[in-house]
Amino acid sequence: MLDSIKALPVPDLAGVIQVLILTVVFYYIILFFRGTRGAAILSGFFIFLVVGMLATEFFALNEIHWLLKQFSLYVVLAILIIFQPEIRRALAELGRQPVFSSSASETRMVEQVSQAMMMLADRRIGALVAIEGEIGTRAIQETGTRIEGPVTKELLATLFYPNTPLHDGGVIIAGNLIMAAGCLFSLSQHEGFSKDLGMRHRAALGMSEETDSVVVVVSEETGTISVAYRGNLSRDFDEARLTRLLNRVLGRGRRARSRLSRVKKQLDLTPEGVAKTEETTEQVQSHAG
Repeated sequence: MLDSIKALPVPDLAGVIQVLILTVVFYYIILFFRGTRGAAILSGFFIFLVVGMLATEFFALNEIHWLLKQFSLYVVLAILIIFQPEIRRALAELGRQPVFSSSASETRMVEQVSQAMMMLADRRIGALVAIEGEIGTRAIQETGTRIEGPVTKELLATLFYPNTPLHDGGVIIAGNLIMAAGCLFSLSQHEGFSKDLGMRHRAALGMSEETDSVVVVVSEETGTISVAYRGNLSRDFDEARLTRLLNRVLGRGRRARSRLSRVKKQLDLTPEGVAKTEETTEQVQSHAG
């Protein structure tokens, strides 16, 4: 047994480097298309291809290795054809959005969202806004209408104005842009959901359960502003509290990012939890300063 293992050919350095390069390329391609409906197919194909080529290279299965190479060429062409809309949209987003978003632009986006929510709350106009986190939401964006516009209070308020085509759905913000409106969010199946909360609140909670997005909802009946995050819902926000919470959840204060991230993971959005989180994050930022 040991003799047979020793007799196995060891791939040369160039082969190992090529496999590592392909693995890195495939990994970033998967990240590039994360959140689209084709992401699962791409992930499965890349994993199969990388593992297969690595195994055939290591065990010197030359015929199978050659077949995998030929197979990969045809599958890549098929992927380019099948997922052409997703590829075109992803390339457009890559060319349009800056690689690094600044703290100033993020702060302005939060202020515009908070002001828009207050405008709608004062008029008792229902609203549902999800701000994307690390988990992609492209599949959900595709259920609505593409906007790809700047985040302004005027545009947000207009999208939810009664009797307009997009006012019933949810808005998704990603990368400081309004990506889509009229989107369909999955409803929460939480059994303890309060009966005095409507479908928008259930959709907000469902979105927060499936992704790490922070979701702001305005009640059409009462004008109350609520926030859903990580499966928790808190109510009765004013503009100042909403702005503070959004800034903290979205990571304002980059010098204390590593310590604040631990706070965000344990964020409790009950009214008592929000107050405790604000106090804790202020202490973290003061220490970091």
